[in-house]
Amino acid sequence: MSSLTRDELRQSAAWATLGLIVAAVIGVNVATEGRYDDAQDIYYSFLEGQRILAGENPYTRVLDGDFRTNDKYATYFPLFYELSAASQWLGLRAYDDWLRFWRIVFACFDVGIAVLLFETCRRRGAWLLGVFAAALWGLGRWSLFVVEIGHLDFLPIFFLLLSLLWLDERPVAAMLAFGLSLALKQFGIFLTPLYLVWSWQRSASITGLVRDACWIGAIPLLASLPFLAWNASGFLASVLFSATRNARSHFGAYSIDAVLGLRGPVGRIPLLLLLLGVWVLAATRTIGRYTSCLFTFAVFVDFNSVLYSHYPAWVVPFVPTTALDHMPRERGE
Repeated sequence: MSSLTRDELRQSAAWATLGLIVAAVIGVNVATEGRYDDAQDIYYSFLEGQRILAGENPYTRVLDGDFRTNDKYATYFPLFYELSAASQWLGLRAYDDWLRFWRIVFACFDVGIAVLLFETCRRRGAWLLGVFAAALWGLGRWSLFVVEIGHLDFLPIFFLLLSLLWLDERPVAAMLAFGLSLALKQFGIFLTPLYLVWSWQRSASITGLVRDACWIGAIPLLASLPFLAWNASGFLASVLFSATRNARSHFGAYSIDAVLGLRGPVGRIPLLLLLLGVWVLAATRTIGRYTSCLFTFAVFVDFNSVLYSHYPAWVVPFVPTTALDHMPRERGE
């Protein structure tokens, strides 16, 4: 049996296994009843869309608070709130109907992430790694938990991974995809310095750096303009609320700032120092692209004052893909 034939058999087996994984992911999404209720975060995304349709600014409520106690303020960039309002305007006025539709959308992106991880590895010739990455994502507890609560994280994670896949071949599309991820949920905001580092390493040009920064900011800015014009102080205070809010953990494991009794922006100093370390490691090429992302999200989960149960899902895609940083660019070995 020739080496080429063995390669073809291995690739066919990888595609077949991916098909089984995708089928399992679809089955999980269809079968799960979820543990969501009116207290889950996705419900408040429904409410923000409802408020927009009623002519209310969802970002102004924070101005009546103390900037520490969370009253389920609108803390995301507005694109998903706008999509929530649009879907309600099109007829999905009841929460159950609205959520049923969006759970289908989320399921498609859940499958899309598994396929995208496989494709990212396949392009480097790492077929078996691709199968492992797809299985780790699609069948692991953290993505299954996001399925159960019906949260929106799959959308921004998908576009983040797509941007990383495109970064070398389609840099403009990659920057736009990263910006789209942020516009949906700015969980990856601390990756922005990394994208600018990679932009500089690619072009060593101030013009190119500024251009890429503009591409990243284009979609979030366009989505935010109506609310900036409506009430800029409310929008900025609401989006930045995460920097001043009280510590909270779904796991009962608190970050170093909460343990030391630090609050507000001062309490975020340990997080920022560790993130600065990641950015320096990336700038000096000590760590590769996917390792930089893994370190960033690991630092965020470990040091952010707030830790919710769906946060670890952002770490998972970068556990297997870090191996790509140690493989030849042409073909994984």
